[in-house]
Amino acid sequence: MSEILLVFGTDTGNTEEVAEKIQGLFSEEGHYVELINVSDCNAEKINEADLCIFGIPTWDFGGIQGDWEDFQTELETTNLSGKAIALYGLGDQFGYGDYFIDAVGWLHEIIEPMGANIKGYWPTDTYEFDGSRALSPCRKFFYGLAIDEDQQFELTDDRIKSWVDQLLAEFNLSEAA
Repeated sequence: MSEILLVFGTDTGNTEEVAEKIQGLFSEEGHYVELINVSDCNAEKINEADLCIFGIPTWDFGGIQGDWEDFQTELETTNLSGKAIALYGLGDQFGYGDYFIDAVGWLHEIIEPMGANIKGYWPTDTYEFDGSRALSPCRKFFYGLAIDEDQQFELTDDRIKSWVDQLLAEFNLSEAA
């Protein structure tokens, strides 16, 4: 059984609630996910994990959640070469449509050059937004799961379930339980 580390930052609790839902779905499939607030995390913890999931909300006009911003220097000391990492982010696609889940893009810009094997790209076709730093070059995918608890909260659970199913396959965990 692989250990999955889910590191999240939150100010309102929404990103933590999504983390708990992800943890529950992996648990149902027989996989252990350790949740840790980024403010309590360190490079050693990430280095020890087999697989990582990072969760981050975007604030206002593309702002990075403060605890993640404080963690950047520590994150840059980790060994991410070849490590499978998935990203998810929360944002408001209508209120801040030019900056929807920008924080996911910020994280991607840090970890991708470090050699991370990023999993969990997520289709953009069911969202209405004007811009995002988290878009893949083809603009058909976000660099991770996009959650909008402000405007599309009724879609959150189905999106999380679909993404976890996708990650089980991408992390090669579908038959490992």
